[in-house]
Amino acid sequence: MVLLSLELSCLIMEDTLMTTAELAKAFTDLLKQGDHAGAAAKYNADDIVSYEAMEGPMAVCKGKDAVKQKGDWWSANHEVHDASAEGPYVNGDQFAVRFMMDITRKETGERVKMDEVGLYTVKNGKIVEERFYY
Repeated sequence: MVLLSLELSCLIMEDTLMTTAELAKAFTDLLKQGDHAGAAAKYNADDIVSYEAMEGPMAVCKGKDAVKQKGDWWSANHEVHDASAEGPYVNGDQFAVRFMMDITRKETGERVKMDEVGLYTVKNGKIVEERFYY
């Protein structure tokens, strides 16, 4: 009887959604380890929408695959010399992360320091929207 009770409580715990604060911390911990792809794969919703503060074809990406393709393009076109993530800063169903990067744009050879904030919205235990400010 005790074993059955333990098994049932484990099943119930697996179905419990993370709070926004728990998800934000786990997501940001992966970012701080440099695992942006792993963080996105684990925590992005299938129907996530990503907004960049720029014009062009990647200004708005809809769906987990489109967001992954944007990340793959970014990684292929930039050399990262140094990067850090600060946060998360949680408020209700949203959290923010500050990113600072020292990169070289491969196409031009231009080395730049980037400072941006990502604002993430969580629903049903997944990130459904990300917006970047820079």
